[in-house]
Amino acid sequence: SLNFAYHFPEYRKSQVELLSLVVFALIKAKDVRHAALAERFPGDAKTDSVIRRIERFFDQHPLCPADVARFLLQLLPDPKQREFIIDRTNWKLGGQDVNILVLAVIWRGVAIPLLFEFLDHSGNSNAATRLLILEDALQILHCQDIFTLYGDREFIGQDWVDGLIDQGIPVTIRIRYTTSIDGLPGSEWLSDLQPGAVGVLLDDVEVFGSPMNVVGTFTTDGETLLVASNAMKSHKILKAYRKRWKIECLFRALKSKGFQLENTHMTLHDHLERLLCVLTLAYVWCILVGLQQSVRLKTHGRRAWSVITLGLRELVRAWSQPEKQREVQILAFIDLFSPSQTGFLETVG
Repeated sequence: SLNFAYHFPEYRKSQVELLSLVVFALIKAKDVRHAALAERFPGDAKTDSVIRRIERFFDQHPLCPADVARFLLQLLPDPKQREFIIDRTNWKLGGQDVNILVLAVIWRGVAIPLLFEFLDHSGNSNAATRLLILEDALQILHCQDIFTLYGDREFIGQDWVDGLIDQGIPVTIRIRYTTSIDGLPGSEWLSDLQPGAVGVLLDDVEVFGSPMNVVGTFTTDGETLLVASNAMKSHKILKAYRKRWKIECLFRALKSKGFQLENTHMTLHDHLERLLCVLTLAYVWCILVGLQQSVRLKTHGRRAWSVITLGLRELVRAWSQPEKQREVQILAFIDLFSPSQTGFLETVG
């Protein structure tokens, strides 16, 4: 049962076993639809019966984001302060919007989903909703464990920044070119760039009523790029902010590049919440397995395949091996769900 009985001791044995079966099926199916999962369940039960069992799992199982988040923070140790990213993922199911605010933590260069907040509308989140998800995060970690929180231009505003400061959470966010920096629009700070200058570095300026450091430049297509932070000096901001894109890789892995999240027909928040919890466990398992794999580098120095792709490929392939070989390999992969193993991965990384 994937050692989940150790990590979720408050769950009954039957609940742990069913959770393990759903994670196994999700890996093998690479699809979140109930019928696709049911086809990968072991045993002689008819598919309709298995589908009903899966439906009961998503309707009644005690699995919740807080339990999974506590497990992940223990499983994925980090000797340094952690970096977090906040962003939304959304899609349409018929005429209904599915809009989810996600808080992810960066570990070994990969964004891992930690907590979720479901929005009952399309479009951007508001400051109150964002602060709510961070209040939940501070129930399972301390603000001193957070190096910074990355966010794009949706995650701005004085109420939002004031709320983060009140909670002791440092922030690194992209701001709009109209945002006031020491009383001047951000675009004006870039208007006097000297020929050959890459950008401007501004330390200890006022942004959203708080002291911030800011870097300003232009993208390759001429768009204004301004990033403000109270976590680091201006000359370090741009390189660090690039890590925000890791959450886009996460969303692709949960959707078209991995588990086809948008295929689900579930719309109830409780059901989707459990689905995201199971997806998180499967996704992390892929990362742990993928980190063990060797892969060639392309000419630009990047991996030919992502860690998630490598891990998912190896896990799916393991089930196609002869029985004895399959058992040995799967058990070895299951053993990775141990803090002693992930601590070793962190050390060698």
